[in-house]
Amino acid sequence: MSWGLKNRLSRIINQKDGRTLMLAVDHGYFQGPTTGLENARATIEPLIIYADSLMLTRGILRTSVRPDSSIPIVLRISGGTSILKELSNEELTTSMEEAIRLNASAVAVSIFVGGEFEKQTLLNLAKAVDEGERYGIPVLAVTAVGRDMNRDARYLSLACRIAAELGAHMVKTYYCENFTKVVNSCPVPLIIAGGKKIDEEAALRMAASALRDGAKGVDMGRNIFQSDSPVGMIKALRAIIHSDISADEAYKIYLEERGEKPQISAAADAD
Repeated sequence: MSWGLKNRLSRIINQKDGRTLMLAVDHGYFQGPTTGLENARATIEPLIIYADSLMLTRGILRTSVRPDSSIPIVLRISGGTSILKELSNEELTTSMEEAIRLNASAVAVSIFVGGEFEKQTLLNLAKAVDEGERYGIPVLAVTAVGRDMNRDARYLSLACRIAAELGAHMVKTYYCENFTKVVNSCPVPLIIAGGKKIDEEAALRMAASALRDGAKGVDMGRNIFQSDSPVGMIKALRAIIHSDISADEAYKIYLEERGEKPQISAAADAD
């Protein structure tokens, strides 16, 4: 691994604790104006200071992130289909030279193991890794899950291991029961995806459990920017990831940021 590649990885994964908080705002590449991201700049600006890196497309980077920002960029370079078509039919949409021009710290490519166009997406990843190694750009493989795939440890272990075998430097995947099986079978860092919007407390518990089970970080989008307190959620997640606090303590941070005082038990109140 070249010095440049190691240096870029160190920008994404905090070297003090080996963990990372990515803010994912790349949803529009196949969903269009996703709820909460209709005005990408307005969504990103209050959150960016709490993230370790930002995952997005070149279009949103150019239009919605200030050029004087020092946030490390994880640039999505695969795509080509929308929610109206078969999502696994992706190709590489952005060159590695463009990633360098945009000063990306890493690039992201989706793979659809078990999908209709599985082979094509795996070859996309392999090509990106070849190009990344040539220029010193790390590659994040994203284990996209097709409609008919189960998000269980058996499937995710398969997808993550294949991504690592093809040379991915990091893998973004879903949290599941028996997640340690996925971690133990993948020789590169795993970062969990936030997935669809769920209850804030449940999202924080998922993040804490994933870190406990061996994940190196969280790449969350909708569970942050679709929250009723996006700043509260990202601050709570950051505290879980980098201060190693419990999900209960993190939920209090979210509530306080939302302007709601955490409930105190009668016994605690008596003390």
